[in-house]
This record gives sequence, C-alpha cells and structure tokens, in this order.
Amino acid sequence: MDSSDSSDGAESAAASDGDADESTAGGAEASTAGEPPAAEPSGTTEEPDATAESGSTADTDESSEAEAVPRCDFCRLPISAAPVVSEHGGVDYEFCSNACREALESSGRVFTTYHGFRQFRPGVSAMDTGLPEGMPRNSLVLLSGMSGTRDESVQAELVWRALQRGEPAVVVSFLETPTSVVQEFVSMDWNVLPLLEAGQLRILDCFTHRIEGADSPPERTNDFTAHLQSVARDATTTVRDPTDLGQVLSRLEDCLGELGMDDEGIVVIDSLTELGTLVQPVKAYDFLKRLRADVCKARFVPVFAGATMAGDANAFPHDLEYMVDGIVDLRFTEEVVPDTLLKQLRIRKMTGVLTIPEWHTYEYTAGKGQVVFDPEEEMEKSDVERSTRAEVTEPDGEDGEGEGEEGAGGSAGVGDETIDDVTSDSGTDENARDVGDETIDEDAAGSGENGDEGK
Repeated sequence: MDSSDSSDGAESAAASDGDADESTAGGAEASTAGEPPAAEPSGTTEEPDATAESGSTADTDESSEAEAVPRCDFCRLPISAAPVVSEHGGVDYEFCSNACREALESSGRVFTTYHGFRQFRPGVSAMDTGLPEGMPRNSLVLLSGMSGTRDESVQAELVWRALQRGEPAVVVSFLETPTSVVQEFVSMDWNVLPLLEAGQLRILDCFTHRIEGADSPPERTNDFTAHLQSVARDATTTVRDPTDLGQVLSRLEDCLGELGMDDEGIVVIDSLTELGTLVQPVKAYDFLKRLRADVCKARFVPVFAGATMAGDANAFPHDLEYMVDGIVDLRFTEEVVPDTLLKQLRIRKMTGVLTIPEWHTYEYTAGKGQVVFDPEEEMEKSDVERSTRAEVTEPDGEDGEGEGEEGAGGSAGVGDETIDDVTSDSGTDENARDVGDETIDEDAAGSGENGDEGK
C-alpha cells in the first residue's frame, strides 16, 4: 500500500470520527434541552459488536426491558393502544390518549415519573418492612391491637414521622386530653411544642367534655403539665358533643382546611373502640364511610384509626375488614421465648401495593421510636457473649486454682512443719515429763528415807 492510500484512509477515518462526535454532541444537546433526540432510521442503526461482553446482569436486562416499554410523553404511563402522535419542533411526541396530548398543550409541563396512588412510606420500622413499595395516600388503615402493645406509641410515631417530612398532622383524641397527647410525644423524647406553636400539628379534642371544669386547670397540676397545657391550648379544637358525629366530622374538615391538607399530611384517630361506646354501631359505620370518602378519597389524606381488642373480636370496629383499605395487627406472643410476652406487628392487608404479611418483633426506645429485632438472634448473641466472657476469665481462674494449690500446698507444708515442731515440742514435754518423773521418784525416795529416819 502506498502512502497516498494510507493518507486517504486516515482522512476518511477522521471524517467519520468527526461526524460521530457531532452526532453525539447533537444528541446530548437535545437531551439537555429537554426534547428527545430524533429517532434514527432503522437502516443507520449500527450492529452490536460481536466481541462485546455477553455477561450482562439480570438488573441490566430488566432495566433494558423497562426502557423498551413505550410510555406516554405526558403521564409516563405505558401506552397500551395505538399512540396519539403530535409533532412539535420537528420532533414527534407520542401520547397514550388525546386527553394527555391536550393536557400537555394547555399546561406545557409533563410528569417525570409515574407516582401511582401517590404512595408514601409511613416511617415506622415494622410497617416499612412489611410495605416495601410504601402505601397509597388515599387509605383508611385500621390499627388493630391487643391492649398493652403500645399502639399509642405507634400512632405517635406515625404523626412524628409525618411532621419530620414537613407535612401537617391532626390527632383526633377520644381517650386522652390534649395535654396527655402531647405527653405521649414528650415521653418518646419528641419535642412537638414548636410544631404545635407553628400550627403544623393540631389536636381535635373529643375527650375533655367528660371533665367538669375543664376550662380551668386544677390546682394540683404541676408547673410543667400546666406549661404543656398552655402550649397545646391554641392548637386544640374542642368538640363539645362527640356523640354528634356530624359535628366531629365538621370540626375535622375545618382543621384540614386551615392546614391546607390536600395530598399531604395524615390524620390519626386514637380509638374507634371508644367511639363505638358513644354511639350506635350504625352511626359509627356511617361516620367511617363518610370519613373515608371525604378525607381519604377526596383529599388523598391517609387516616390511621386505633382499635383495641376488647371482648368480641367480631364486633365494631374489628368487623370493618370489608371497608378499610389496610389492616395492621399488633399482638403479644410467647411462642419465641417461653414465659415472655413479646410485641409483634404485621401488615395483614394493604390495598394496591405489595404486602409482606410477616410478624415483626419490636420494642420502643425513647428518641429512636420503634426498633425491630430478632429474638432468637439476640439470644444467640447473648450466649456468645457469655461464652466469650467465660473464656476470657477461664485462664485467670486456672492460675488462681494453681496458686490456690500452691498456697494450699504451702500451707500444708507449713502446717506439717508446725505439726513436726509441735510433735518435737511434745517430745520435749515428754522428756520433761520423764525428767519430772525421775525427780518425783527421787523426791519419793527422799521422802521414804526421811520417813524411815523419822520412824
């Protein structure tokens, strides 16, 4: 090959590289501008290199398959029928429906991802584990638990996690005074005082009507409780007659409106069991149906309602399985550790998302909230720690035993010597006794002679 052919090949290669660079830059520029690059004709698509690595991972294959699914350029949902095509700036955009095409033309904005039912993570450890995809925001969830499983702490943590996300929250209390509600947070080392002051947390008081003279605090209240009471007062809406469930729902709607709770925040009702004691079951059912429709479905605000097991497990509110969107069970068990009651939680039901209905053992710690642990694993760790401590202390024990043996032997030796000395002393005493005997004999003999002489 002569030099002219070589130079022509180099020039053509350089030109090809230049065209490729320009094509790449053009594609990056289009992506940066927010417009998809024009699709290349199928004839210009380069064949994959036969020598390329064939060991692609399953995740890469799955992501490639996901990217291959055609999606609407407005709502980002999969296009399930013939796409609606619209040309803009020389680029063809595909939509799943005419409604999406018209919506883009009127708003000029698109959804970057598909959010489904506007899911969120509750933030409670065991619940997050049982709901790997989160839970829908438009859900009415029943917290069904045995008495003593700290369901009030679960409710408080649900509220606290929402407040930490910057969302508002409303607590509807049928069992406690507003001060007691605040104390539940304080006992967990969660300071809600600035959030009450800022209006991010509201309390709907359906309990104080039971207390005579509730408008003025009793004289026996200590200074700190009085302080909590004063802070909570401005953030509390009082229902004078909780048996009027229409009034309860109206006051709740007022709180939601003041906080602007649409598609954000949560509502927690401490006890449907107590609600069932105030009204007939028919009225309670109607209240929950209206609550689910007006708050959960219309506002996309989730509601968590506590229900303590007391008596008939099939009575209100535990017969609401057909109505509620989710059920969280809380129980005690002694199957894992004999003669020990452990608290456990599971997600029995959650509509619209993946649910793992497994029991998770938990306990509550101030500052941390709910802590999930494996009892068997903790017991094994304790056994290993005890064995390790025993192995560490065992050599010292052997030395001690050796020293003790030596000490015992030394003491025995000393004792033997002492016994010998005593024995020798005893022999000396015997000699002395013998000498004494001789002296006695001599004295006796002398006495005899003297006696003879006397005679």
